[in-house]
Amino acid sequence: MDARLAAGAGAGVDLLAEIDRLKRERNAVILAHYYQRPEIQDLADFVGDSLELSRKAQATDADVIAFCGVRFMAETAKILSPEKTVILPDMDAGCSLEDSCPPDRFAAFRAEHPDHIALTYINCSTEVKALSDIIVTSSSAEKILSQIPKDQPIIFGPDKHLGGYLSRRLGREMLLWPGVCIVHEAFSETELLKLKALHPGAPVAAHPECPPHVLDHADMVGATSAILEFAKTTPSDTVIVATEPHIIHQMEKAVPQKTFIGAPGADGNCNCNICPYMALNTLEKLYLALRDMTPQVEIEEGLRLRAKRSLDRMMEMASGTVGQGDLGPLKVVGE
Repeated sequence: MDARLAAGAGAGVDLLAEIDRLKRERNAVILAHYYQRPEIQDLADFVGDSLELSRKAQATDADVIAFCGVRFMAETAKILSPEKTVILPDMDAGCSLEDSCPPDRFAAFRAEHPDHIALTYINCSTEVKALSDIIVTSSSAEKILSQIPKDQPIIFGPDKHLGGYLSRRLGREMLLWPGVCIVHEAFSETELLKLKALHPGAPVAAHPECPPHVLDHADMVGATSAILEFAKTTPSDTVIVATEPHIIHQMEKAVPQKTFIGAPGADGNCNCNICPYMALNTLEKLYLALRDMTPQVEIEEGLRLRAKRSLDRMMEMASGTVGQGDLGPLKVVGE
């Protein structure tokens, strides 16, 4: 804890009680991703994946959204609910996928392929969302992609592993942006095989952000929400989990009689795969954010509206409220 946090939180402060008090005073809702620390997950009003959190942010009647996740998630909440005050415990909580896709380079790439639409993973900046036609999450991507006419050329970014997985699964060629998630890229095939040998018969549940050499050994591939559901429903007593290991907290709460093992990195340790950006959020920082109502997410209105178009299309297509014949022009950038 740095000096500011030590002085702000103070010795003897009951953080959980203070966060609860401030939440009621501010009419705030706390949203947390599955990759947050267990103590944050336990006090959140809702824990979910990117699509679920986007829906909650859009539907909440709270005045304040305290978003315990990474910056692009808090920005998404602000895009969808501009009238809300959105705070993030640590504004440095970024994302390697967002960093891999600078808006100017993405704009130039789009200009080189004017016949393509941009189907873009939600793990990107607001500026890249504004340059995109449709946003997807890992839990909605397959459903959305299946609604796009097969003759429509597609750019998929920024995650090349998720895009490659979708291409193989649905037989759709896409032009892939070369970004990766540093967490899922770190899983070791060699160490995973050793772990499987130690636990014969234990299924591997993997996130599609993993590289192909990890997915090749998976019994189930899906978004965090799907991995959690698989953990609950599989008859196996032991499950190997190839995604950020903090989701195991939810699995152990749901089915405490089962054993969940995080897939390892090259050093054989699953803790090396903790997301360093998600880990920046702490109870102390959440308390200070609610107390001081800062740092707040602010987005220029013109940029917000441009980004909202691609998110609105995601929400419509993910919920099945539009049919393929009702999609209209898919390319919205430059209209």
